[in-house]
Amino acid sequence: MKILIVGSDKVWAIERFYHKYLNELGASTEFFLAQSVFYDYYGKSIINKIIFKLGLSPIYKIINKQFREVILANRPDVIFIFKGMEVFPSTINWAKQQGIRVVGYNPDNPFLFTGKGSGNKNVTDSIALYDLHFTYNTSIQKQIEKEYKLPVIYLPFGFELSEDLYEKCKAEQEVVRVCFLGNPDPDRAKFINSIAEAGIPIDLYGNDWNKFVNHQNIRVFSPIYGDEFWRTLRKYRVQLNLMRVHNPDSHNMRSFEVPGIGGIMLAPDTLEHRGFFEPDKEVFLFSDQQTCIQKIKYLISLDQQGAGQIRDRARARSLSSGYTYKDRAAQVLKALKELS
Repeated sequence: MKILIVGSDKVWAIERFYHKYLNELGASTEFFLAQSVFYDYYGKSIINKIIFKLGLSPIYKIINKQFREVILANRPDVIFIFKGMEVFPSTINWAKQQGIRVVGYNPDNPFLFTGKGSGNKNVTDSIALYDLHFTYNTSIQKQIEKEYKLPVIYLPFGFELSEDLYEKCKAEQEVVRVCFLGNPDPDRAKFINSIAEAGIPIDLYGNDWNKFVNHQNIRVFSPIYGDEFWRTLRKYRVQLNLMRVHNPDSHNMRSFEVPGIGGIMLAPDTLEHRGFFEPDKEVFLFSDQQTCIQKIKYLISLDQQGAGQIRDRARARSLSSGYTYKDRAAQVLKALKELS
């Protein structure tokens, strides 16, 4: 089976893992870097940013022209589009007229945009055009099935971590503080300030946190990536997971990354989190600000043995339940074969 993946090769892009593992599983997979082309253009100069914001940029037309050329050159059986902000609905229709199945996976909510990178009109106008949707969110699954009468497969996020890197991270000296990895917004800042006010030390990693918080119990660091990201997820006693406003009842990437590295996750109490892990044994969940603070104090009070048992259970569940991206890719390949 020939699959053309459309997305990005940036460090945060999960489509990189599907490209890797679909190939390992026997598919012939090519990558069209639509989003990377856009980001490279947009970030090149302030002039490009202004032209794009004014609606005068030709970059989307250029990307779609290149996309059609790649389709004709590769003649894939399936086109697998991640999010699709750069892809015109007319291009999807054109690809389907070539006899190609078109499948979408949106790692954000296609109905609610909370930032400039979370969606646009191309995403909205293309929902009805896909032959199959994958989604990480059961509520989104039900909405697409109800409103568009299209097949939707539930595809949670996952984690990608080598055994060698895991062992290196496991050897890190523990930091008995709370950590949050992610960028700020007013809601997150308010929640984190309440934790600091309760006398709890917390370290934040992300962009521009100094504009949102200022407390003696809070330390701010720059964003981290690669091996340092995994070391940081592992070494802190508590990894706080805060959901975005468009994602209140589901899960996110940290939901698997933290347990996958053997971190101790404290996350919102959602049905999906309860379905993936056993609360108070493999992960910890909170329903409100006060519950969060209580559970942080409990986790920080644990001795090394007690904390280590939680870490071991979280890691074991992540592996035994198939939460890696290699496992997710196998699920995708099975669905694509059935579609074609």
